[in-house]
Amino acid sequence: MDLHAIREDYSKQALSQAQCADNPLTQFQQWLTEAINAKVNEPTAMNVATVQDNKPSSRMVLLKELTEQGFIFFTNYQSRKGQQISQNENVALTFFWPELERQVRIEGIISQIAEEESDAYFQTRPYTSKIGAWASYQSQPLKSKQELLARAATLTLKHPLSVPRPLHWGGYLVIPNYVEFWQGRPSRLHDRICYQLQHNQWHKSRLSP
Repeated sequence: MDLHAIREDYSKQALSQAQCADNPLTQFQQWLTEAINAKVNEPTAMNVATVQDNKPSSRMVLLKELTEQGFIFFTNYQSRKGQQISQNENVALTFFWPELERQVRIEGIISQIAEEESDAYFQTRPYTSKIGAWASYQSQPLKSKQELLARAATLTLKHPLSVPRPLHWGGYLVIPNYVEFWQGRPSRLHDRICYQLQHNQWHKSRLSP
């Protein structure tokens, strides 16, 4: 297989600085809505990049809320990403919607959300997902799949109807200070519009592709 020969020429849409909203979260909401309406594959999937001891680490998670402050997702606080976040509050997010030839990059500061907010979201999860949050010691070594399944079975017996939220599981809020919208264009002359937060004001500009 010749990887050099694999390429796409993007031409579906253009992006101008003038058509972008003044607030990047407003612009993101518009693009996310368009991605959902276009039925792109996993429109809320995002890559979360963290840093520990000057080494980057990244993984895919699902965006669960978009607020006036920023982006919220949920995970195990004791996981590898949780441990890294506790050491360094600087993170980056990336959304990629190839069906629309679009990408969004976000940089910002992350923190845990209020416990009552995590409680409220946890209760909306399917029963089996609630059990899974207890059964998985996320990122820890596992002797076998059977060990995990046995733990889940035990928890099902312990919590046959109602499952409380584990204290080690909850939400994070990423408050952005940099957001970049990328729209693929022909001949690799892509459109890139970035927002930078300076003195509590968003400044919008165009970048070279």
